[in-house]
Amino acid sequence: MRTSIATLLSVVVVASALLATGCAHRNPYYDAAKTHHRVEGFANNYPANPAYQRPARGFFEGWAARVKNWTEDATVRAPLAPIEPVAPDLAFVHANRSAPALTWIGHATFLFQSGTGVNILTDPVFDERASPLPFAGPKRHQAPGVDLADLPRIDVILLSHSHYDHLSKASLRALYRQAGGPPLLVAPLGVDIWLEKNVTGGDRSRIVKLDWWEKTVYRGLELHLLPVHHWSARSLWDRNATLWGGFAVTRPGFAFFFSGDLGYSKDIGDIAARFGGFDLAAIGIGAYQPLWYRNSHVSPDEAVRIHRELRVKRSVGMHWGTYPMGQERLDQAPRDLALARAAQGVADDAFFVMRHGQTYQPPIAP
Repeated sequence: MRTSIATLLSVVVVASALLATGCAHRNPYYDAAKTHHRVEGFANNYPANPAYQRPARGFFEGWAARVKNWTEDATVRAPLAPIEPVAPDLAFVHANRSAPALTWIGHATFLFQSGTGVNILTDPVFDERASPLPFAGPKRHQAPGVDLADLPRIDVILLSHSHYDHLSKASLRALYRQAGGPPLLVAPLGVDIWLEKNVTGGDRSRIVKLDWWEKTVYRGLELHLLPVHHWSARSLWDRNATLWGGFAVTRPGFAFFFSGDLGYSKDIGDIAARFGGFDLAAIGIGAYQPLWYRNSHVSPDEAVRIHRELRVKRSVGMHWGTYPMGQERLDQAPRDLALARAAQGVADDAFFVMRHGQTYQPPIAP
């Protein structure tokens, strides 16, 4: 009884906070000629997989399930073995100007060094909780592999969508004030408006907004926003009000794919048709239980399918082991990834996981 009352109170608090952060929305970028545009926001290219249909629930029942998922006994999703970080090689990442390299900070946050002297950060979240509230919501299990203050100067930040585990006001404000000047913020349509209001103080000079298949060029790098199957929201009133997507970062001789959050869909085939394979990819492998979570995330088995269909030479699994987002154990995804590799005939060194703080340098063809 006591637990039920606590859960109900938490639902009321969370719902009130989300109500306070939202308002009625109209899409300022609406283009009737584009099938993924809506007057009030955006939509996926393809229908959801009916096998992953979300159970029908009322408003309060749905939020009670979410709050229970956030607050239940941590042993339910505790890793079977410690998730051990490594000390970051700060000397290398600060000095590196010529080698493509990927450093896992945690969840979907990576430092990608392009090999051309450009430092790119993906979905930077350094917060203790991935939540609109400081006392509720998914709590960080692993500290950032690299502290925000220890990063090299960041040139570009790629933002995949508006969910709290991918878009952090505090982290972005700190990065925008970094020594040497603010980074370029590359974001899907609508997220640019949030950045203008919440991060840059009204300055749009360092913000680039992109629709699906659009690109911007930065110091010889092409930064493409790609369609993936997902959704967006930061309140109860703004579901799908802003766009979402993955990214391709390309230059002659090297291509990097960052999945953001995605469910498996025909979008992967569309991406494969436009890009001739990737040298390196960061693909989500976590938050795939219960089954209906796969409407917007992929299981390790589906992640390996994506790796194969996009013709990636080396993939790194992300979105696991940092925040308890799904109902699987925090270290379940790497074990399921190993099974998926074996089942699909993918080599162990072709799709693997990193430790928090670890830097990986992919082999470069001559």
